[in-house]
Amino acid sequence: MPPRKRTLLKALSVLLPAAAAVAGLSSSYMVPVDHDAIQYTKGALNDAVSRLQKRIDAGEVKLRYDDEFGYLRSVLKELSVSASSQVLVFSKTSFQASRIGPRMPRALYFNDAVTVGYVRTGEVLEFAALDPRQGAIFYTLDQERTSHPRFERRDVCLQCHQSGATFGVPGLMVRSVTPDRNGMPLMSLGGYITDHRSALKERWGGWYVSGTTGDQAHMGNAVVQDATGDDTLPLSGRSVTDLGRFFDTGAYLTPHSDVVALMTLEHETQMANLMTRVGWEARMALYENDAINRSLGEPAGQIRESTAHRINAAVEELVEYMLFTGEAKLTAPVEGTSGFAEEFRKRGPRDSSGRSLYALDLRTRLFRYPCSYMIYSEAWDQMPEAVRQRAWLRLWEVLSGEDKSGKFGSLSEEDRSAVREIILQTKKGLPPIWR
Repeated sequence: MPPRKRTLLKALSVLLPAAAAVAGLSSSYMVPVDHDAIQYTKGALNDAVSRLQKRIDAGEVKLRYDDEFGYLRSVLKELSVSASSQVLVFSKTSFQASRIGPRMPRALYFNDAVTVGYVRTGEVLEFAALDPRQGAIFYTLDQERTSHPRFERRDVCLQCHQSGATFGVPGLMVRSVTPDRNGMPLMSLGGYITDHRSALKERWGGWYVSGTTGDQAHMGNAVVQDATGDDTLPLSGRSVTDLGRFFDTGAYLTPHSDVVALMTLEHETQMANLMTRVGWEARMALYENDAINRSLGEPAGQIRESTAHRINAAVEELVEYMLFTGEAKLTAPVEGTSGFAEEFRKRGPRDSSGRSLYALDLRTRLFRYPCSYMIYSEAWDQMPEAVRQRAWLRLWEVLSGEDKSGKFGSLSEEDRSAVREIILQTKKGLPPIWR
């Protein structure tokens, strides 16, 4: 076989498995983390935790330690993570599972760049930081007092945090399970990965939920008392504003596991996973595109039709998600308890009419304006150029009303116009089609 043909076949053999995933990014295809175009374990990092470590190393920051929470308070302050974002999970779904249960839930705190995990009596704090290029990077921080705290990277977390639930890339998910009275998930009953598209009746099994949801049922705040008998969770409105009857709330930074924070975290985790997957998909496609061009003696910058299709199909899933197509509608108002909603509404830029993509609705849907606030994130801005060009084009086509087909048909003219105007006034670096 001629060398040129062998090279071409080798390039195609790399391309085909990845191309098989184009039909749906939530397929079982696991993206190879050490693909030459990705190099997850070797690539340079620029996430919130790695930047904090550099500041510590340079003597610009000194983490404060306290006897009750170790480095937790200080770390949250340095990472700009509010305590009001606290959500509590009591299912044994963490590598510190032996220390977690209904009487001692694990606390999570988050913003759009990092999630922090705290386990009472735990030896470490847990971190998942969103690197703009590499996706979720996992770290731990020893909870023993030291003169020079150091975040340790923990790639072993990918054993659970890279799956179809994260679109095949390193990421986070909100998992809803049916827990027994010790917090152990009853695997025979399965579970759900939840986001804004999930019905409330499928959400938050194994989590504490503080707030009101009207007559809308969810799986939170409940355990199966006798797994040998009735092994289902009795669904009710479950509007609980005081979690003190379940565990010692005074042992945590706040007594809340805010329902609005949970709903926001659900949206955010899958949006982050999608941005990572689409970015990785494009990087691999372009890398393999160049290999084929070299094999055929064609110009290096020529984008092949199959490559464009692969990128465009991935971007379409991202755009559908970020515009909240398929969102589960609320049938009653939702209200939290921690003040998270009030703090969240104050974030981000506003247009001349005071409108913001951070505005919450909480009556019939999660957000007032159906477009993800993650459009302002570093991860969005640093997606490959081919992805951003296509995403901005598709957003314009949908929000301008040129495309009212398929899943976008449910977007009202009012919503399209509002989101378009907010983006025009608040997002920097818009492409020419938007100007």
